[in-house]
Amino acid sequence: MKFIEQQIEGVWLIEPEPFRDDRGALRRHFCQKEFSDHGITSDIAQGNISENINAYTLRGFHYQISPFEESKTLSCYSGSLYDVVVDLRPESSTFLKWVPLTIDAEKKQSIHVPSGCANAYLTLDINTCVHYYMSEFYHPGSYRGFRYNDPFFNITWPREPEMISEKDKGYSDFNPAVLETSN
Repeated sequence: MKFIEQQIEGVWLIEPEPFRDDRGALRRHFCQKEFSDHGITSDIAQGNISENINAYTLRGFHYQISPFEESKTLSCYSGSLYDVVVDLRPESSTFLKWVPLTIDAEKKQSIHVPSGCANAYLTLDINTCVHYYMSEFYHPGSYRGFRYNDPFFNITWPREPEMISEKDKGYSDFNPAVLETSN
């Protein structure tokens, strides 16, 4: 696997290096040693699959606060998505900055989102299927989010979402002071 660090520390684009022959291809999707060599927590508590039948479905922004912060590694198995990671770690040099990444099933890339960062994505195709490895179990009391169009961040999306949950639409305006009281 090839690990390409992004502008936010701990956010990685992971490209496969498949072995191909007459039968097809074999590629490593997870390797505890390779992840660890890049400072990526390799604890896996859950694997989740998000099946999105419509293009331009938006999910997020989601994250969990301490002591249940979670890292996640996302892979797109069908379709494609535009993903945005926001750094919510007050001690980070990129605190409150965001980085966009696009992955698709054809390139078989993955995105690693470190704990302390929020994540959202917009599907770009119908039938986009996303698999997540999560480092922590879901804890409803620690679960947080903010709107994809929160004016605090002024995030640029490739287009307006057509599908979004009421919960994701209904978050209050982001307030960075909330992060300081949650740690």
